[in-house]
Amino acid sequence: MKKRIHVNMHKIRFNQKHGTRNPVITVKTSHSNRYAHNVDILGPSTVMYRPEKPLSCGARVWIETDSEVDLR
Repeated sequence: MKKRIHVNMHKIRFNQKHGTRNPVITVKTSHSNRYAHNVDILGPSTVMYRPEKPLSCGARVWIETDSEVDLR
């Protein structure tokens, strides 16, 4: 299953403003969004930059992989 991994800038700003440490890395699939502090990609992946066609969340840079990922 394809996964798209990106950093959520809104969560970074929220953490800075409120002094919290919520996870800011998002791993999106067609079925779910999962959040983590660390993500290990266990196989091939590609870094994508598409400013003309961002993800629905607004991300313009992300990592795509069909490999398994380990979230912490």
